[in-house]
Amino acid sequence: MTQKPVDTRAVPLDRTRNIGIMAHVDAGKTTTTERILFYSGVTSRIGEVDQGSTVTDWMQQEQERGISITAAATTFGWNQHVVNLIDTPGHVDFTMEVERSLRVLDGAIAVFCAVAGVESQSETVWRQADRYKVPRLAFINKLDRDGADPDRVVAAIKARLGAHPIVIQLALGTGAAFGGVIDLIAMRSRTWDTATFGATFKDGPIPHAQMPAASRAREAMIEAIAELDDELMVAWVAGRELSAEAIRTALRRITLSNRGVPTLVGSAFKNQGIHNLLDAVIDFLPSPNDFVEVRGRDVADPAGAPTIIRTIGDDQPLAALAFKVQNDDHGGQLTFVRVYAGCLRVGDAVLDATKGHLEQIGRLVRMFANHREDIRQVEAGMIGAVVSTAGTSKLATGDTLCDPRFPLLLDAMTVPNAVMGVALEPETDEDHAKLAHALERLAIEDPSFHVRTDADSGQIVISGMGELHLEIVVDRLRREYGVKARVGNPQVAYRETIGLRAEGENRFVRQLGPRGEYGHVKLVVEPTDRGGGYVYENRAPAADIPQEHAPAVEAGVTEAVERGVLSGHPMTDLRVQVVGGSYHPVDSNNFAFKVAGSKAFVAAANKASPTLLEPVMSLEVVTPDEYVGEVLGDLHARRGKVAGITARPGVQTVACFVPMASMFGYATDLRSKTRGRATHSLELDHYAEVPQQLRNDLNRVSRL
Repeated sequence: MTQKPVDTRAVPLDRTRNIGIMAHVDAGKTTTTERILFYSGVTSRIGEVDQGSTVTDWMQQEQERGISITAAATTFGWNQHVVNLIDTPGHVDFTMEVERSLRVLDGAIAVFCAVAGVESQSETVWRQADRYKVPRLAFINKLDRDGADPDRVVAAIKARLGAHPIVIQLALGTGAAFGGVIDLIAMRSRTWDTATFGATFKDGPIPHAQMPAASRAREAMIEAIAELDDELMVAWVAGRELSAEAIRTALRRITLSNRGVPTLVGSAFKNQGIHNLLDAVIDFLPSPNDFVEVRGRDVADPAGAPTIIRTIGDDQPLAALAFKVQNDDHGGQLTFVRVYAGCLRVGDAVLDATKGHLEQIGRLVRMFANHREDIRQVEAGMIGAVVSTAGTSKLATGDTLCDPRFPLLLDAMTVPNAVMGVALEPETDEDHAKLAHALERLAIEDPSFHVRTDADSGQIVISGMGELHLEIVVDRLRREYGVKARVGNPQVAYRETIGLRAEGENRFVRQLGPRGEYGHVKLVVEPTDRGGGYVYENRAPAADIPQEHAPAVEAGVTEAVERGVLSGHPMTDLRVQVVGGSYHPVDSNNFAFKVAGSKAFVAAANKASPTLLEPVMSLEVVTPDEYVGEVLGDLHARRGKVAGITARPGVQTVACFVPMASMFGYATDLRSKTRGRATHSLELDHYAEVPQQLRNDLNRVSRL
């Protein structure tokens, strides 16, 4: 593969784009990325997912499975612009990769399959982009497939995503007849040359047969833009001729304000439509300059409102966010960083404001998937990576890097909860010695991956987002770290909660020789709304619990919350308020208050109607018509609740909510029942109370 370095220093900030590609699995994200890299001159050949030869799917596991597992960053040039691009995974098990990428990106391309349309993970990534207010384009891919229907996809984007797609292209045919696109802004057609793999194309007049449809579509496009942009509305109502530039300018305003989504069509696999997509990235998606400033929190008040302002620019104090950590082949660490303000340079000593320590910048690189190019600095608005040798860096996902003289904290990203776990048992003593180090490295890489040691059995339990997530972790342990381990049966990540408000109190008193130990804590527990998590509040007067002992009380309560009171599962959706207590001027110490806090919480929680919660998954099954009955019967047996059935030609999409505990082995069972013709996707939707009979069974098992 030939890669051409991009000199970012020669390009002003307003000609920089930071974008991501996001979609449901198998919608064609990575194929689209491959064509982008080929047409922009970064690569000299086109890689294919099925052949394991793509640039961004560089991991061995990605190449073997034909899916993206990790977000891959690369940089290319297009029309005198620099574009930093991140290709994100489409499988829900790796949703953390999408989450942290969207946190630092300025814009995104949402890819949809022209046949399948809006799928479950399409909704997930769209919500993630909404969370971070990321402007986006829609690219309806696979127009060459039988059953392609871009109009149906546009309708689904409106209905399922609540978005305002603005169609700016029409397809010249669909399925086997797909041969190019009509640009509704310029009112020209474009077809691509198959002999050059789409590298060259021909622009010309719209074919006579398509002219009426194109005229109607253009009028609908202008009307849609005018409804969302007052300036264009005035010109349109006045009957003035609207130039292509005026339309593009209005559409850019709409896109940047997240009021509308320019929608394009094409077929990445057939090498058609990518040039227009890249032009749209430049025309409609934002540059770092479009955001003017970045806001951060005071380090002394991390829970407060963002009040510290940095203007975007190289001459400002540094404000940067570490959004991804990756272990490299030499035992070191790569930390991907988005610089918002200032300039990150080799040799700088910068403050990790999240952890409160200085980080020495020894080496900086720009990434091209798993290849790297050494650079001296990362400018404002750009993305780069810090290279650290093994054991020298404490940087983690979500850490803020800033000028030590001007500290601030940037918002991190949301980390999804793990939904299942498995027990690991090293095969040999040598494997046992290596396992802890390997798991620590993997947990630093992936915040959605968790490791704990079961207090009763002593087993190591790893938790993640699903079966595939944990399967990849175990495979990486074997291949990258040389650790062989036996894997136990999957375990559901249950949670405990409470149903009532209750009070608890504990007075810990112990005499140790001439001096004793004394701690006394009173607290109140109460349930919060589902999804509220665990909230701790210290409202005890300093006269009851001195400030030096308050952290010990919190530590004791938090440990008890993690242990639970029913069956050893962490507790959630509750608020704990420490309201009082007492201390002894001689005998009180942190240990006594920690124990008192823990026991007071257990006493309160046991009186507060504790109950067990289970993860409930949002399941979407796409099955041929003849197997719908069997699919529905199987889902009913798994305690599933069908939310809706949508018909497409020859297939039906079943939307369902089903407990995670019922879904182990579902992929194999579904293949068996439908002769391998059905597909499914699964993601965490919410936690719900476990039925009483099942709760009794689980409690009985936990006591064995």
